[in-house]
Amino acid sequence: MTTASRTPQAERTRAMRLRLLEATVECLVERGWSGTSTTLVSQRAGVSRGAQLHHFPSKGALVTAAVEHVASLRGAELAEAAASMPDGPDRTRAVLAMLADHVTGPVFTAALELWVAARTDPTLLDAVAPLEQRMGRQLHRTTVELLGTDDTDPAQRELVQATLDLARGLGLATTITDDRARRERVLDRWARVLDDELARAGRTP
Repeated sequence: MTTASRTPQAERTRAMRLRLLEATVECLVERGWSGTSTTLVSQRAGVSRGAQLHHFPSKGALVTAAVEHVASLRGAELAEAAASMPDGPDRTRAVLAMLADHVTGPVFTAALELWVAARTDPTLLDAVAPLEQRMGRQLHRTTVELLGTDDTDPAQRELVQATLDLARGLGLATTITDDRARRERVLDRWARVLDDELARAGRTP
């Protein structure tokens, strides 16, 4: 078999795997962990059960790959959003808006379903935990860079961590009800508090 004939096959394989992973994320968002099955995923992806089983022979294999896919999507979304942050006096508020968007989008919802399921599933936890730790480090590092804080200063580090905890809490609240108006008020207030506290802690404007 020539290289030219192998390349389209490799591309088709990657495309089919991606369709299955995207379908898994969609099912997690729409139906939750308990409502997601390999049959439903193959139907959503528009592939046969045989093709799905060829790429992912079990739900465990599919979910493990989906965990990695979700982590990759979250990382890419974060990097893209961070690249568009404005400078000036409204930067802190813009960073908070970015974090809020990050934890209220469909990819975060899919990740949340995996977290909840992993609490009582040791195999899934083994897949989720290291990737979530990596994502947490990336999120913290990005926030530090965008806010211009000194991560070696305990006071500034705690303010960054409080900001991330606040964002995650708002994200969790959004899974139950649309509280956008309240969320915006909270973020407005926290942006002012954060700027004042970081100035006291020694952040350079």
